[in-house]
Amino acid sequence: MHTFPKNKNAFTLLEMMFAIVLLGVAIAALMVSNKALTKANGAGLEMATAEFLIEQIRELTAQLPVCDPQTGKTNFGAEEGGIADYDDLDDFNAREYSPPIDAGRNTLSDYTGYCQQVTVDNVSAADLMTAVGDHTSDFYRMTVKVLLNGREISSASWIRANL
Repeated sequence: MHTFPKNKNAFTLLEMMFAIVLLGVAIAALMVSNKALTKANGAGLEMATAEFLIEQIRELTAQLPVCDPQTGKTNFGAEEGGIADYDDLDDFNAREYSPPIDAGRNTLSDYTGYCQQVTVDNVSAADLMTAVGDHTSDFYRMTVKVLLNGREISSASWIRANL
């Protein structure tokens, strides 16, 4: 009968199986964490894009007067035909842009699926969260919501004064 020499420096079969199981668990844990990080990265990208799209509307409307330069407070909402003609803040009330637009009023066709919803509310001077009748206050709240495939990603509001 042939006997194999015992080598004190070699691993036993049981030790090898235990090492393989540990390696498998480590690889599985890495795969799970990679999936979670990829998902978080995607959510971060969506949020960054939404904030970019909100900022585009903020920049577009920052230099516009609150009320129409020609008609003043006689009309709340768009007096003109299209976005190229909008010359005051309340022209943007109840508007939706899909695909979204940038601060130069250009369509951002690379952002299909995203939508900018814009509302402009006249708000109380005593409580900026309370909407009041059109042109009954000198304070206006502009709100922009960004949606991706119908799901709200982010929103922001800011106050403008007509002083």
